[in-house]
Amino acid sequence: MRILLVEDDASIVKNLAEFLTVEGFEIEYCDGRQAAMELLERHRFDLALLDISLKEGNGYPLCMSIKEKYDMPVIFVSAMGDEHSVVAGFDMGADDYISKPFRPRELLSRIKNVLRRTGKSQAVLEIGDVRADTIKGLVTKNGCEVFLSALEYRIFLIFLANKGKVLSRQKLLEEIWDIGGEYVNDNTLTVYIKRLREKLEDDPQNPKIIKTVRGLGYKIED
Repeated sequence: MRILLVEDDASIVKNLAEFLTVEGFEIEYCDGRQAAMELLERHRFDLALLDISLKEGNGYPLCMSIKEKYDMPVIFVSAMGDEHSVVAGFDMGADDYISKPFRPRELLSRIKNVLRRTGKSQAVLEIGDVRADTIKGLVTKNGCEVFLSALEYRIFLIFLANKGKVLSRQKLLEEIWDIGGEYVNDNTLTVYIKRLREKLEDDPQNPKIIKTVRGLGYKIED
């Protein structure tokens, strides 16, 4: 699932992009209307997250343009939480509106609800005989549920969001620390990768899903 994030606060862009990437979304971002329209012309997106106050103009006309030209849901994420701003957002065609500061998990829930409601949700990610339903938070192998801890699930989603890419151990540690808010050291990461393989692989000693790229890190094939 691809999300267009239009936001001119660099810290929000960084934190939100990292959070949503870990949750299995691909994120493209920009800080103004013109750049957003250029991205929309070049790429397909499943949903847009728009701030109202942008580097270039505001998000209301952008929302109208997206609704007129593209079959895509829009959620406003704005510090303008007064009744007039919220009503104006919905009048422009927005599918939802959330005020800053927001809780990331609440925004994630709203994104999933809008995607379901608009028929855009492609919740199931697959690799071999393993399926991850990101809406239900459910992982199955050959149709049987695989019980993952919260951190195991998060690591697996990081891999699924980066199919075909080599992820260094440092990159994985950064993603877990930034999003999970809990300390995981290099040795602990090794333990989690081992546990994931034991739960997901047919032969954990010869992994076909989470592969080791010697000297570089890990990856799963696209």
